[in-house]
Amino acid sequence: MEQPKKNNKNQKNQFQKVWPPKFNIIWIYIVLLGAIAYMWSSYDGGEPLKTEWFNVKEEMAASGDVEKIIYVSNQNRAEVYIKKDSLSKYAEMFGGKEPKFGPQFYFIVSSNFNPEEQFQSVREQLPEENRFDLETEERTNYFGKALEWLLFPLIIVALWIFMFRRMNKNMGGGGQGGSGGIFSVGKSQAKLFDKENNTKVTFKDVAGLEEAKVEVMEIVDFLKNPKKYTALGGKIPKGALLVGPPGTGKTLLAKAVAGEANVPFFSISGSDFVEMFVGVGASRVRDLFRQAKEKAPCIVFIDEIDAVGRARSKNAGFSSNDERENTLNQLLTEMDGFGSNSGVIILAATNRADILDKALMRAGRFDRQIHVDLPELKERVDIFKVHLRPLKLVEGFDIEFLAKQTPGFSGADIANVCNEAALIAARKNKEAIDKQDFLDAVDRIIGGLEKRSKIISPQEKRTIAFHEAGHATVSWILPHANPLLKVTIIPRGRALGAAWYLPEERQITTTEQLMDEMAATLGGRAAEEIINNKISTGALSDLEKITKQAYAMVSYLGMSKEIGNVSFYDSTESGGFNIGKPYSEKTAELIDAEVKKFVDEAYVLAKKVLNENLDGFTQLAEKLLEKEVIFAEDLEKIFGKRAGSQPPTITEQIEKAIENPEGKQETNEEKEQNPEEKTENE
Repeated sequence: MEQPKKNNKNQKNQFQKVWPPKFNIIWIYIVLLGAIAYMWSSYDGGEPLKTEWFNVKEEMAASGDVEKIIYVSNQNRAEVYIKKDSLSKYAEMFGGKEPKFGPQFYFIVSSNFNPEEQFQSVREQLPEENRFDLETEERTNYFGKALEWLLFPLIIVALWIFMFRRMNKNMGGGGQGGSGGIFSVGKSQAKLFDKENNTKVTFKDVAGLEEAKVEVMEIVDFLKNPKKYTALGGKIPKGALLVGPPGTGKTLLAKAVAGEANVPFFSISGSDFVEMFVGVGASRVRDLFRQAKEKAPCIVFIDEIDAVGRARSKNAGFSSNDERENTLNQLLTEMDGFGSNSGVIILAATNRADILDKALMRAGRFDRQIHVDLPELKERVDIFKVHLRPLKLVEGFDIEFLAKQTPGFSGADIANVCNEAALIAARKNKEAIDKQDFLDAVDRIIGGLEKRSKIISPQEKRTIAFHEAGHATVSWILPHANPLLKVTIIPRGRALGAAWYLPEERQITTTEQLMDEMAATLGGRAAEEIINNKISTGALSDLEKITKQAYAMVSYLGMSKEIGNVSFYDSTESGGFNIGKPYSEKTAELIDAEVKKFVDEAYVLAKKVLNENLDGFTQLAEKLLEKEVIFAEDLEKIFGKRAGSQPPTITEQIEKAIENPEGKQETNEEKEQNPEEKTENE
């Protein structure tokens, strides 16, 4: 019983071996190329050589070498065929080879030449054995005429194919790997991340953002364990909106979601819905959600959603782009319309949630707003740890020190600081990156590159030194001003001098704190007036800053007794549709008067502080002229300990960081243990 099976199997294998292979059109191309190559190698005819009728009559015909002459009447051309026995005479003219095919020569027949009469006359003069044959014919180049008729349509078709192939390539080839030319313009441009091509970013790579990660991880957990929530009757939010300043990690958080979730993840930018063709945006929204429903449960991430989600115009006469509104309407319908949209969760990110349409923000579309704010001290430490992993640092490097020197920095800023520090260390040919490199990187990012080559006259340099010394003195004396880190008169960027402060990380600011900060900002202008008895243009940025701050205090924060507890701040930014101000002209005059009052009080306070500490102020300016850069410890030697919070001493921390990494904490403890000494020194 086994043998027949074996034979059948062998017969089957033999049958499979003899079966001819499948047809492939490439074989035809190979055969054609081989035939063309053979014909090219075997062809020895060559092009006929041009000659003159005189040479044909006196040499070729007289020698009896001409076999026949063909006169082409419609081309004014006569072709000469040489006898095979006489080809050896003309081999040198053809490169040493005898041409096998004729005609071998040709000549042009002019309009004054009578070919039939001339040819017949020469033929009759020759002996009988040397006479050649005469033929007259007309030739029509059918291929050339066909090409003339077809050339223009072929060019049009070629241009059409080229243009639409380029358009198809620029439009992404029709969504998810398809290619439909112009017909793919309405396809979604979203990139799909699934188990096969998932991202390598996880929640471990996202430092800080603990509260935001909790809310996002809950969505991921629901997709992994839906019964845990549905058993209690709960429903997963349909959408979550990531809101925060630029560089805080919104897109990175979405990448981590794509890396953690075991479900398909569609990623697309809001600008990908915008196209020059009418109706394309809405078509792409429909195609995106169609693909998402096919892959459900899944997550759709729309980055920079404000590109299509901006509030629709209230005044139709000023509507600038109806196509964008149509795209938004389609997005609203797909997110929570009449049709069901179960299993598709929408994540979106924006820097400007205040300009989004209210219909987009309502519950049922974006149920949650996840605020991704600037990192605090502890979060900055974690972010620095992530970005310092690939860097080669000196031993005993204090990461917390860097976090304290970068208040208000976003995650992107911290990454930039780390990269700049590595570049600075490499520029100095160091083997490892130290603290000074990071401090130089922070200065580079905040103030710009040093410009020591800028030409500044001694008088201007003196004015700049007293200007910066005025800032430093007032900020050091006033208890509520920001603590000073260092002052320099070396030009950086567009500034001729700069002062670095370490603002306290506070959520609420009082009127006294704002007034002290304004006085410290005006310290430079006040110093110029006290020393030079005149003012200069160097305080432009200072005046701009305090003017905006004073108007905010009066118009927004309700810190003016005359105006009262009134705020004209519009958090929705809908005031652009109203013509005019939300207050009367009398109130506007009162606001201007209160702003001037606040600025004048701050300026008087700055001049008072400088006059009361004139010796120390002058000494500080002279030291600044001498050293060009001074630190907080230099001010402490002149004025004593600061009345407010003790600023960090940068030089001591840099020099003694390895030997005594807790030195900064000891200084703070001493300051807290002896609060009376600060008052006495002040």
